[in-house]
Amino acid sequence: MDNVAMLQRAVGETSRLLEGITPDQLANSTMCTEWTIRDLINHVTGGATMFAISAEQGSVPDELVGQLMGGDNLGDDYKGAWAVASKRAMAAFDGPGALDKIVKLPFGEMPAGVALNIAVFDVTTHAVDLARASGQDVVDTELLDSALDMGKQMIGPELRQPGIFDSEQSVASEASAEDRLLGFAGRRI
Repeated sequence: MDNVAMLQRAVGETSRLLEGITPDQLANSTMCTEWTIRDLINHVTGGATMFAISAEQGSVPDELVGQLMGGDNLGDDYKGAWAVASKRAMAAFDGPGALDKIVKLPFGEMPAGVALNIAVFDVTTHAVDLARASGQDVVDTELLDSALDMGKQMIGPELRQPGIFDSEQSVASEASAEDRLLGFAGRRI
């Protein structure tokens, strides 16, 4: 399966989970210890917009990076904001020649295909974070396994730092796909 299709599956799973999150759950804590559910939705929404802009324009203007990575990207409609951002990201990566570009993200310059893989890993990992914080499950285990494989190819020691990816946590080989992905991402499970 191609990686654009994997991003579509990650977006679909995240969208399904968001539909199950009620406004009274937005203040729930998450496995991203400094973020609530609302903070996490804000992060993936800003990230989807950032990846979309990089695929569309080659880079994200400096004046937008702070907003996308730390400002309010949701307003009063967390589900609608995610829907707009995720559709934009899907369209940007699915466009003709999109994966042939070199893009610049806040953490480096890379082929658009690598940025796409980072997006799949990030969105899928945060989908599991959202599921756990809201009492739901990610049901697409093939997506979880693919995201873990992508993460193992991309996440090296230089990215292992608090607030990005903590040290990999030991997880039994027979653990669920969710637990294996979270353990690799440094979540304490």
